[in-house]
Amino acid sequence: MVLGVVGVLAVLAPLIADESGLDATKAEGGRLEGPSWRFWLGTDEVGRSVLVLVLWGARVSLLVGLAATVLSVGLGALVGLVAGHAGGGVSWVLMRVTDWFLVLPQLVLAIALATVLGPTQATIIVAIALTSWASTARLVRAATLSVSTRGHVERAKALGAGGWHVVRRHVLPGVLPLIAASATLQVASSVLAEATLSFLGLGDPGRVSWGTMLSRAHEAGSVSYGAWWYLLPPGLAIIAVVAAFTVCGRALESAFQEGR
Repeated sequence: MVLGVVGVLAVLAPLIADESGLDATKAEGGRLEGPSWRFWLGTDEVGRSVLVLVLWGARVSLLVGLAATVLSVGLGALVGLVAGHAGGGVSWVLMRVTDWFLVLPQLVLAIALATVLGPTQATIIVAIALTSWASTARLVRAATLSVSTRGHVERAKALGAGGWHVVRRHVLPGVLPLIAASATLQVASSVLAEATLSFLGLGDPGRVSWGTMLSRAHEAGSVSYGAWWYLLPPGLAIIAVVAAFTVCGRALESAFQEGR
């Protein structure tokens, strides 16, 4: 329900709040005004409605989270499938590369990539994806090895089925539930990573996300000013979305384990 509500609000943001509300030159409120009938969640440091910022920020935060997850899980699933099915030297090389990414501090590597490549939305997506695919690769490889030992897979091999046919028709359907659970959990991590990078000033300065809102609220001195309405909405939105994706991911994991 939480994800459904947030998703609908993000999609309908252009219909609920005009995008001109993001333009600081067209701000109609005062600096850090408290909640009122005119501005339900108050205003920011330049007089923009915090409610408008939260609605439009949901689009960026969810887009980055979902796009980074697609790239991350796609890369991890590909590496895991190839390593699990090919075996031998190919598997050894791929797993050593995976181990190298696993031991690296993800946040530090993401910060380095975002700094080198520049603060853009595409950069954040690539940085998150390249630092978070390794765990999925490990899980998919283990699931691939398990599925490959099942009877129907062995029969397909005995009947002369090629490697690509076995992977596509027999192995991949068996590991898809695990990939789906991993992807759901990865969205939560990606949304949190985007918020962290944006809070550190590495997000796209031309776009509003929940992370950039927290960064600007901190820079504007909203804590000392007592402007809780500027900090709480984006912070609670991040917590709600991350918690919802995590709960869904854990539920999928439990269902997958019971199904096995």
